[in-house]
Amino acid sequence: MNGRGCRNKGAAGERELAALLSDQLGVVVKRKLGQARDGGHDIEVGRFLIEVKRQERLAIEDWCKQIETACTTYSQINDSGELEKPVPVVVFRRNGQPWRAVVPLDFLIYAIREELSGQQGLHEGDRS
Repeated sequence: MNGRGCRNKGAAGERELAALLSDQLGVVVKRKLGQARDGGHDIEVGRFLIEVKRQERLAIEDWCKQIETACTTYSQINDSGELEKPVPVVVFRRNGQPWRAVVPLDFLIYAIREELSGQQGLHEGDRS
């Protein structure tokens, strides 16, 4: 595939993921135009900075470095006035495959801990 074809496939993948996230999250998610020139991220949802890859050749480590670099130059103030660290996410899909996401391990541990604490509350309520 030539350069233009790769860019078109990438832009289509960004639009596809933005539509999927919009549908699943119930908020409008749009791709960030001009990010390739600026070296930033493709999609931003809250504190999640997402790099979208729609490629057959996987280069996950390179993609992670790309979004992690983008995160170092980005910060956001939350509603409490505190500086919030962005969460770098790589989302990718090969032809005929489902979307997959790569997140930092510390965020995965946090998400699992939150899930387990919610389940624990449910189990404690079952004992009554």
